Amino acid sequence: MKNKNVGWLITGIAVIIGVIVLIFNLGLKKIVGETCSHGPTCSMFDTIAVQTWISLAIAALILVIGLFLIFSKENEKIVYKKVKDKKRQIALAGLEKDEKQVIQILQKENGAIFQKTLMDQLGIGKVGMTRLIDKLEAKQLVERKRRGMNNIIVLRN
Repeated sequence: MKNKNVGWLITGIAVIIGVIVLIFNLGLKKIVGETCSHGPTCSMFDTIAVQTWISLAIAALILVIGLFLIFSKENEKIVYKKVKDKKRQIALAGLEKDEKQVIQILQKENGAIFQKTLMDQLGIGKVGMTRLIDKLEAKQLVERKRRGMNNIIVLRN
Protein backbone atom coordinates (compact mmCIF):
# COMPACT_ATOMS: atom_id res chain seq x y z
CA MET A 1 0.00 0.00 0.00
CA LYS A 2 1.18 3.51 -0.67
CA ASN A 3 1.80 6.01 2.13
CA LYS A 4 -1.12 8.17 1.05
CA ASN A 5 -3.60 5.28 1.20
CA VAL A 6 -2.32 4.17 4.61
CA GLY A 7 -2.57 7.79 5.78
CA TRP A 8 -6.21 8.00 4.76
CA LEU A 9 -6.91 4.70 6.51
CA ILE A 10 -5.25 5.83 9.75
CA THR A 11 -7.03 9.22 9.59
CA GLY A 12 -10.37 7.45 9.20
CA ILE A 13 -9.60 5.18 12.15
CA ALA A 14 -8.67 8.25 14.27
CA VAL A 15 -11.97 9.97 13.44
CA ILE A 16 -13.93 6.81 14.28
CA ILE A 17 -12.06 6.49 17.60
CA GLY A 18 -12.84 10.16 18.38
CA VAL A 19 -16.55 9.68 17.65
CA ILE A 20 -16.69 6.49 19.74
CA VAL A 21 -14.95 8.25 22.66
CA LEU A 22 -17.42 11.17 22.54
CA ILE A 23 -20.48 8.91 22.32
CA PHE A 24 -19.16 6.70 25.13
CA ASN A 25 -18.44 9.69 27.38
CA LEU A 26 -21.85 11.27 26.74
CA GLY A 27 -23.49 8.00 27.77
CA LEU A 28 -21.20 7.74 30.80
CA LYS A 29 -22.08 11.29 31.91
CA LYS A 30 -25.78 10.46 31.60
CA ILE A 31 -25.36 7.31 33.72
CA VAL A 32 -23.29 9.14 36.36
CA GLY A 33 -25.80 12.02 36.40
CA GLU A 34 -28.65 9.63 37.13
CA THR A 35 -26.85 7.46 39.69
CA CYS A 36 -24.57 9.87 41.59
CA SER A 37 -26.18 11.19 44.77
CA HIS A 38 -23.82 14.21 45.06
CA GLY A 39 -25.30 16.00 42.05
CA PRO A 40 -23.22 18.08 39.61
CA THR A 41 -20.32 18.33 42.10
CA CYS A 42 -19.69 14.58 42.00
CA SER A 43 -16.00 13.66 41.63
CA MET A 44 -16.85 11.08 38.95
CA PHE A 45 -17.56 13.94 36.51
CA ASP A 46 -13.93 15.09 36.90
CA THR A 47 -12.69 11.56 36.28
CA ILE A 48 -14.85 11.33 33.13
CA ALA A 49 -13.44 14.65 31.89
CA VAL A 50 -9.84 13.49 32.39
CA GLN A 51 -10.54 10.20 30.63
CA THR A 52 -12.22 12.05 27.76
CA TRP A 53 -9.23 14.36 27.24
CA ILE A 54 -6.74 11.49 27.38
CA SER A 55 -8.80 9.47 24.87
CA LEU A 56 -9.17 12.44 22.52
CA ALA A 57 -5.43 13.18 22.79
CA ILE A 58 -4.64 9.61 21.71
CA ALA A 59 -7.12 9.92 18.81
CA ALA A 60 -5.53 13.28 17.85
CA LEU A 61 -2.05 11.67 17.87
CA ILE A 62 -3.29 8.93 15.55
CA LEU A 63 -4.89 11.62 13.35
CA VAL A 64 -1.58 13.52 13.12
CA ILE A 65 0.23 10.33 12.10
CA GLY A 66 -2.37 9.72 9.39
CA LEU A 67 -2.11 13.30 8.11
CA PHE A 68 1.68 13.04 8.07
CA LEU A 69 1.46 9.93 5.90
CA ILE A 70 -1.05 11.62 3.57
CA PHE A 71 1.10 14.68 2.97
CA SER A 72 4.55 13.07 3.12
CA LYS A 73 6.48 12.67 -0.09
CA GLU A 74 6.57 9.19 -1.59
CA ASN A 75 9.93 7.46 -1.77
CA GLU A 76 11.46 7.90 -5.18
CA LYS A 77 11.97 4.79 -7.20
CA ILE A 78 15.46 4.26 -8.49
CA VAL A 79 15.47 3.08 -12.05
CA TYR A 80 18.48 1.15 -13.21
CA LYS A 81 19.19 1.12 -16.87
CA LYS A 82 21.48 -1.55 -18.16
CA VAL A 83 23.78 -0.27 -20.82
CA LYS A 84 24.74 -2.77 -23.43
CA ASP A 85 28.46 -3.04 -23.89
CA LYS A 86 29.71 -2.67 -27.38
CA LYS A 87 31.68 -5.78 -28.13
CA ARG A 88 35.06 -4.89 -29.41
CA GLN A 89 36.24 -6.52 -32.55
CA ILE A 90 39.23 -8.73 -31.97
CA ALA A 91 41.88 -8.38 -34.62
CA LEU A 92 42.86 -11.91 -35.53
CA ALA A 93 45.81 -10.66 -37.56
CA GLY A 94 49.08 -11.26 -35.77
CA LEU A 95 47.77 -14.29 -33.87
CA GLU A 96 49.05 -17.79 -34.30
CA LYS A 97 46.83 -20.48 -35.85
CA ASP A 98 45.86 -22.06 -32.47
CA GLU A 99 45.22 -18.63 -30.92
CA LYS A 100 42.88 -17.72 -33.81
CA GLN A 101 41.03 -21.01 -33.37
CA VAL A 102 40.53 -20.38 -29.63
CA ILE A 103 39.12 -16.87 -30.29
CA GLN A 104 36.81 -18.18 -33.01
CA ILE A 105 35.52 -20.99 -30.78
CA LEU A 106 34.92 -18.54 -27.92
CA GLN A 107 32.99 -16.21 -30.24
CA LYS A 108 30.89 -19.15 -31.41
CA GLU A 109 30.23 -20.25 -27.78
CA ASN A 110 29.00 -16.79 -26.66
CA GLY A 111 32.31 -15.85 -25.11
CA ALA A 112 32.90 -18.66 -22.58
CA ILE A 113 33.85 -22.32 -22.62
CA PHE A 114 35.35 -24.87 -20.24
CA GLN A 115 39.08 -25.39 -20.72
CA LYS A 116 38.60 -29.17 -20.98
CA THR A 117 36.03 -28.74 -23.78
CA LEU A 118 38.38 -26.38 -25.60
CA MET A 119 41.21 -28.93 -25.25
CA ASP A 120 39.01 -31.63 -26.76
CA GLN A 121 37.93 -29.43 -29.68
CA LEU A 122 41.48 -28.37 -30.52
CA GLY A 123 43.11 -31.73 -29.76
CA ILE A 124 45.77 -30.13 -27.55
CA GLY A 125 47.14 -31.59 -24.30
CA LYS A 126 46.98 -29.96 -20.87
CA VAL A 127 50.40 -28.36 -21.01
CA GLY A 128 49.92 -27.02 -24.53
CA MET A 129 46.49 -25.64 -23.62
CA THR A 130 47.85 -23.95 -20.49
CA ARG A 131 50.62 -22.28 -22.50
CA LEU A 132 48.18 -21.22 -25.22
CA ILE A 133 45.78 -19.68 -22.67
CA ASP A 134 48.74 -17.99 -20.94
CA LYS A 135 49.70 -16.34 -24.25
CA LEU A 136 46.12 -15.15 -24.87
CA GLU A 137 45.88 -13.83 -21.30
CA ALA A 138 49.14 -11.92 -21.77
CA LYS A 139 47.62 -10.30 -24.88
CA GLN A 140 44.49 -9.54 -22.77
CA LEU A 141 42.19 -11.37 -25.14
CA VAL A 142 40.89 -14.02 -22.73
CA GLU A 143 40.54 -14.51 -19.00
CA ARG A 144 40.79 -17.78 -17.08
CA LYS A 145 38.28 -18.21 -14.24
CA ARG A 146 38.44 -21.02 -11.71
CA ARG A 147 35.19 -22.97 -11.17
CA GLY A 148 35.76 -25.79 -8.72
CA MET A 149 38.19 -28.22 -10.31
CA ASN A 150 37.68 -26.70 -13.78
CA ASN A 151 38.69 -23.50 -15.57
CA ILE A 152 36.37 -21.47 -17.73
CA ILE A 153 37.98 -19.49 -20.48
CA VAL A 154 36.15 -16.19 -21.05
CA LEU A 155 36.59 -13.83 -23.97
CA ARG A 156 37.45 -10.34 -22.68
CA ASN A 157 35.59 -7.31 -23.99
